[in-house]
Amino acid sequence: MLASAAAAVGVAALLPGRLKPKPTPRLLKRLATASSSASTPPSPRSGGAGVEAEADTTPLFLRPAAHPVAAASLAAFRRRAAELVPDSAPHLHRHLRWLLADAAARDAGADPALLRAPLGDLESLWLRHVRDRRPFQYVVGNEHWRDLVVAVREGVLIPRPETEAVVDMVAKVQGFEAGWWADLGTGSGAIAVAVARMLGPEGRVFATDVSEVAIDVARLNVQRYGMQDKVEIRHGSWFEPLEDLKGKLMGVISNPPYIPTEDLPGLQPEVGWHEPKLALDGGKDGLEHLLHLCEGLSSVLKPGGFFVFETNGNKQSEFLVDFIQTKWDSSFRDVEAVLDFADIKRFILAIWRRLTSW
Repeated sequence: MLASAAAAVGVAALLPGRLKPKPTPRLLKRLATASSSASTPPSPRSGGAGVEAEADTTPLFLRPAAHPVAAASLAAFRRRAAELVPDSAPHLHRHLRWLLADAAARDAGADPALLRAPLGDLESLWLRHVRDRRPFQYVVGNEHWRDLVVAVREGVLIPRPETEAVVDMVAKVQGFEAGWWADLGTGSGAIAVAVARMLGPEGRVFATDVSEVAIDVARLNVQRYGMQDKVEIRHGSWFEPLEDLKGKLMGVISNPPYIPTEDLPGLQPEVGWHEPKLALDGGKDGLEHLLHLCEGLSSVLKPGGFFVFETNGNKQSEFLVDFIQTKWDSSFRDVEAVLDFADIKRFILAIWRRLTSW
């Protein structure tokens, strides 16, 4: 259970005799068209930003240090790179320091410096970041997330700071350490690894993704943190790879595609131009995958099971709370929208059927 459930849910919302709001036309339409099962997942929406061919997709900090470079040459590169930084983007100076720190196997002031990539490759990587707006996480091949250094690459969504809260919510579920969990649409595997590191001997995480690139990256992160005995990576769409786990899961976690298709062109270039559309596009109103996930929960959660999904924010979360309470009033309890650190209703969560205790 959630330790703070009574406060967060709102006691008034659980009192007997509470009058339910009248379903809106939009909600009634969704109820009429929603699938009665989760057997047919939405088709993945590819296109847009894709996976670009690279000579070496290994994260920079994991490459062998095999490239000695004269200190003067490295200093000249640093000056050239700094000159490319526009006055409007001072944060790029921090990125440059990060790039050099990941590239250098020892003190960058040593002569010669020992780098993990040829100096020409570093120059190309920097140009793509500054001029092409390529996300810096793809440049260096990692993102610092919670207490992890998560490997990422083109074709895999970069984990966001707000998503860290999902792991904290899992940690508040009573008995979570011994449970079996599913991370659907695992991407880099960041959530799966973070949750697995908190589990006890009996706990497991089953991480699924339809993207083969994501599967490769997730496996790399699982191996780097020694979680092979705790995390099982399965290739497939949403619930499809979990046929053998029906009714066995303590919890389901997902950060699915939730951006409305019409909003994709308005995303900042670092996102819209480079991150995978597969991980962004939630369909016409952004709810296509979220509704499919809601529909499939009953097939995999055991009684008292918990779920938490990330959403696009206030409107989506409020709609989904109403949708679940209207369609599955007797099946879920403690349905709520949870704020992120920016006070946006970023997550929805609930408990399947009745908990035996609080």
